[in-house]
Amino acid sequence: MTTYPFNFNVVHPSWKACLQKALSQVDPTYLAKLAQSSDWLPGPDKIFNAFSLPIDQVNYVLFGESPYPRRESANGYAFWDAAVKELWAPSGLSKKVNRATSLRNIFKMLLIAEGVLDKEKSDQTEIAKINKSSFVQTNDEFFHNLLQHGFLLLNATLVLQSHGSPQKDARAWYPFIQEILIYLLNQRPNVKFILLGRIANTIDQLLTQPHLERLYAEHPYNHSFISNPNVIAFFQPFHLLQRKEP
Repeated sequence: MTTYPFNFNVVHPSWKACLQKALSQVDPTYLAKLAQSSDWLPGPDKIFNAFSLPIDQVNYVLFGESPYPRRESANGYAFWDAAVKELWAPSGLSKKVNRATSLRNIFKMLLIAEGVLDKEKSDQTEIAKINKSSFVQTNDEFFHNLLQHGFLLLNATLVLQSHGSPQKDARAWYPFIQEILIYLLNQRPNVKFILLGRIANTIDQLLTQPHLERLYAEHPYNHSFISNPNVIAFFQPFHLLQRKEP
């Protein structure tokens, strides 16, 4: 069996055999080129981080498009910007969150879902007025809330290359994702899917079972995501911004 220099140490044992099989479905020439290059994200040490979540805890699959284009941000989990630490500032959202368009729009949407922000007035001035003492204070806390609710945070393509297109890489990983979904749905037939963005929406053709629940929405990069009623209704019951007791 061909081996590649990807880190499997972070992968939960319930996924390891599946990942090996899924990798065998990917064009070996493509994988060999990745193995010989360091010019892609999130890199071989982080590529499978999302699979640290045990399969028996997966309730939802949140599909993004591709890894963040910055090495300090890309960590193998969809939408988790590893460069962002603190969420809030006296002015509203922290400077790093405010500069990260997708993350900023996700937090605005969740504040609306919490009922503390008006979708017509979602600027920094209004966010600054909110009492956030009961909310998570860091990005890590927020994403651990997602994991605790059973969100598998996957990108439609696991790799972003500096030269090339995300669509091309997504096509290369398509057989891998297909194998992952076959395995997951065999183990967790009632899992729900959230497909955010055009590339993520293409995953729909792999979800052939008519009973599967799925939410389609624009990528959070789009301003319309903030007030999308279907997105707000889906995330509202989770109260993902609320700090969990230790």
